[in-house]
Amino acid sequence: MVRPGVSLINTHLGRFTEIGEGSRLLTTDVGDYSYCDRYCDLANATIGKFSNIAAFVRVGAPDHPLDRASLHHFMYRSSQYWRDAEDDEEWFTTRGERRTTIGHDTWLGHAAQVKPGVVLGDGAVVAAGAVVTKHVDPYHIVAGVPAKVIRVRQPKHIAERLQQLAWWNWPHATLRKRLTDFRSLDVHTFLERYGG
Repeated sequence: MVRPGVSLINTHLGRFTEIGEGSRLLTTDVGDYSYCDRYCDLANATIGKFSNIAAFVRVGAPDHPLDRASLHHFMYRSSQYWRDAEDDEEWFTTRGERRTTIGHDTWLGHAAQVKPGVVLGDGAVVAAGAVVTKHVDPYHIVAGVPAKVIRVRQPKHIAERLQQLAWWNWPHATLRKRLTDFRSLDVHTFLERYGG
């Protein structure tokens, strides 16, 4: 489902995805069952399955060249300023190669930011307003500016079992069949029942 005012450029959406009103996605792959709420900006990103992205989140937001005489985009969007100037395609290529990866079953809180090139592990949670500048291990919860680990969502041995189980790859019919267990079982019982 794509809500009004959405801009999708060079983007692939998986099954059962939802893109909230006014969001902009550039060179982004969104995995099955993932969604973003209103006014999100996702660029050069790979979003896993079952990712929950709140409103006003920015992932992989394009940056500016810090090592040049100016930060301004006249240097790389030059054709917008001079008819005889070409855009700096090398800059766009370099910037696009810094992909941000958001794992499966993740949650990014309201107005969170994940910088270019960062990997957010499966099951990780980013608190509202946090700015993630470094990789986040699976099933860790981060908060703050810059974001720091505040606690683990699941202990390492449980996180590893969940990743081995990879329930996010189950067929749609299997998810429906096991919906009651998703709702009612604690993680330990769930893993005992389904392996992992």
